[in-house]
Amino acid sequence: MVSERSGAEVLVASNRGPVSYSLGEDGALTAKRGGGGLVSGLSAIGPDTDAVWVCAALGEGDREAVRRTGGLLSAEDTGGQRVRMLDIPAEVYADAYNGIANSVLWFVHHMLYQTPIEPAFDSDFRAQWASYVDYNAAFADALAEQAAPGAAVLVQDYHLALVPGLLRDRRPDLRIGHFSHTPWAPAEYFAMLPDDIQRQLAAGILGADHANFLTERWARAFIGCCGTALGADCEVRHPGDEAPYLLTALAGGKPHKTSIGVYGLGADAEFLRERAHRPDVEERLSALRGQIGGVERRTIVRVDRTELSKNIVRGLLAFRRLLTDRPEWRERVVHIAFAYPSRQDLAVYRDYTDQVGRLAEEINDEFGTADWQPVVLHVKDDFARSLAAYRLADVALVNPIRDGMNLVAKEIPVVSDEGCVLVLSREAGAHAELGEDALSVNPYDVNATAEALHTALSMDGEERAERTRRLAAAATALPPAKWFLDQLRALQA
Repeated sequence: MVSERSGAEVLVASNRGPVSYSLGEDGALTAKRGGGGLVSGLSAIGPDTDAVWVCAALGEGDREAVRRTGGLLSAEDTGGQRVRMLDIPAEVYADAYNGIANSVLWFVHHMLYQTPIEPAFDSDFRAQWASYVDYNAAFADALAEQAAPGAAVLVQDYHLALVPGLLRDRRPDLRIGHFSHTPWAPAEYFAMLPDDIQRQLAAGILGADHANFLTERWARAFIGCCGTALGADCEVRHPGDEAPYLLTALAGGKPHKTSIGVYGLGADAEFLRERAHRPDVEERLSALRGQIGGVERRTIVRVDRTELSKNIVRGLLAFRRLLTDRPEWRERVVHIAFAYPSRQDLAVYRDYTDQVGRLAEEINDEFGTADWQPVVLHVKDDFARSLAAYRLADVALVNPIRDGMNLVAKEIPVVSDEGCVLVLSREAGAHAELGEDALSVNPYDVNATAEALHTALSMDGEERAERTRRLAAAATALPPAKWFLDQLRALQA
């Protein structure tokens, strides 16, 4: 257990932590290590740095771990990071996470809020918003207690948009950063939120010394929203090499400067290439080849969670259109589609997951033969199998409606054995870095996406290999450890 003294030099705050716990029938707790850029990034700062990750207990296993440890978990408990896990009341967490963060803010930033049918911003919304404020305040309290004087605090994502401002009120000595992993809505779309909510969200993030985004596009959108929401209380300057932008906003009645930065999170090439050749991946590779059938068959690969923004249904419709309009590809190509269920506690996500499954079945029924299954669909999350599919990919289909970055678009070219053609939505953040060597598509245009798939499948091997080489170089320019350390150094400068 970590000492209860306050004094961490570096703190990371996010809804989800680096480890989660399940509770067995015998009362035993089993820890599962998380992955992703944050885990890799925080690991990069080294064991000598006094760092703590502050996160929320997500389920009963986590809550039991908090009860047994006081919520302070050692690096030995978590596989590398010291963690402070917060047991926020379940009803507060549900309202903040599902009611506001995932049902309102996520939909607004992805421009998917269904205005004709979504509930109004009424008294129920206001009650959930109060929980969102309480949730953010719990994080601000924990960070204020845990941080050493002048510590660096890196707050993650839209779940914790109010934390920077709340934490600055509590601990003005701290150096605070906020990173947005999603797109940011343009001002005219953000404006559908109640005016006071817009102001709270903008002012909350502007409580940070540095507010960082995945692309210039999302950073500019945030600045536009600040101007609309805060008006004369927000001034934008362009200080040259100091930062892309510098916003001055009133915080607690006093001007506070926030630097707006862009850090395009990249793929971890060394890890991916090593992990993709372990025995469990080779085993999955052999199984997938068996499902594909003929050795001359080409593969179109997609790997996504069933989030509405990922546009899996239109991707399947484009594949069906390819088989309809280009019959020469029948029995010559297989679409390997991994659609891992996400947020199944929300009905709209369950319905979408079901729709994906039904459409895959329809395509197989319409076009399949005795020895050819056009769509190979897997819905059980399996990282080793995903890496096997990456290696097999002749074509990678990444067609989100809107995406902060999309690491799959960066990972597949790094791992693909023979080189792949990337068919990439122009609405993915990754398009800013990869678009020149990808086949760009409008994610809403099914026919154009089908034609792009045909072009990709028809591309000669030399051009495909050269594109893949350039894509892999661009995709790995800012790997997770450097991405994290660059932000930390800027914050501590």
